[in-house]
Amino acid sequence: MSNSHPSLDLPDSASTRLLTRIRNEVAAFSFTPRGAVRCIGLPMFRTSVARDVGCLLDLDPFVISWTCLPLVLSRRNRRHVPDFAVTRATGTLVVDAIPASGQAVPPQWASDAAERLGYGYEVHHESNLRGDVRLENARDLLQYASYRVSLGDRLRVLTLLEEHGSMPLSACLQVVRNSDAIGVIAALALRRFIEIELDEARIGPETRVSPFRG
Repeated sequence: MSNSHPSLDLPDSASTRLLTRIRNEVAAFSFTPRGAVRCIGLPMFRTSVARDVGCLLDLDPFVISWTCLPLVLSRRNRRHVPDFAVTRATGTLVVDAIPASGQAVPPQWASDAAERLGYGYEVHHESNLRGDVRLENARDLLQYASYRVSLGDRLRVLTLLEEHGSMPLSACLQVVRNSDAIGVIAALALRRFIEIELDEARIGPETRVSPFRG
């Protein structure tokens, strides 16, 4: 996916200048966790809720990739840069994250502008993410976004799951030789070798782990 798209009403140079300015401003912001696994280009977030949505995108099995601040949506002389472009097998959509403070609310015409470019459009409200168990688990896993797993540990975990099916996390940890066993499991989940149950409760010893089926 390209990091730059033409807008409807602006010349390409104007879109490029706008995207460059916004990306330069946002590059100074920092939100945790800092890692990402399916982001094309630099992970850049205008708000903490955008960072949260990025966490969920990384753990969404239907998301192929996502890009931050990807394009300009425009209508007449008005312009808007959405938080993400997200590629799924079913197509690409642009996504906005809306803080509870009411700041950075996208214009009402953003959906129509996205559709005119051939994209779907979604919004995620911070109020709907508060207390979300999946989000908290995604935050925990993404602390290991850059963790490298040895071939041996990967094969030991995958062999266990192929032979026995779904297993509790505690059983998977026992076959890992690395001293940071949870880092191994987290990294394998982030890279879709395995699946971890994320929606029932916070990750713990009894959390179910399964081979990734897609």
